[in-house]
Amino acid sequence: MSSPEHKKLIWNLIKDIKVGMLVTKTTETDESLRARPMSLVQDAYDGTLFFYTSKSDAKAFEIANDTDTCLTFSNPKDNVYVSLSGKGNITKDKELIDKYWNPFVAAWFENGKEDPDLAMLEIKIHKGEHWDSKNNKLVQLFEIAKSNLKPSETPDLGENEKFGTK
Repeated sequence: MSSPEHKKLIWNLIKDIKVGMLVTKTTETDESLRARPMSLVQDAYDGTLFFYTSKSDAKAFEIANDTDTCLTFSNPKDNVYVSLSGKGNITKDKELIDKYWNPFVAAWFENGKEDPDLAMLEIKIHKGEHWDSKNNKLVQLFEIAKSNLKPSETPDLGENEKFGTK
């Protein structure tokens, strides 16, 4: 859905944030949205993100019911914000489990890689948006004040880009 250069840009924006908020539609009758933190486990991004999960966790049932997901990453200190939408899938792929296994993950699964409840959440990203402002707060305030004096001009608060389809 995006070029290798763009995938690298997205990875550079999210890799140090490490934890994103995963949004799924609940399986409750009202089909409300629910978000929860998820930790990145990979060391590169090619259009798919991976996370460890329990097969018995609510998110696994929610994704089985509706594969649409949204992941958000935010670093307010550096004014970086990323929203990624994609299709989720729960897999027991042994190669994936072995590839990304680490001591942090091991702490959550008592029986290690052989835990019968262990699974991977794979999210294939198909669209998103990111905001990245290198400007400090003073420059941002100046831009906002300037646009209030000249309503025909919008403030330049940094880079914003939408990508993908669907």
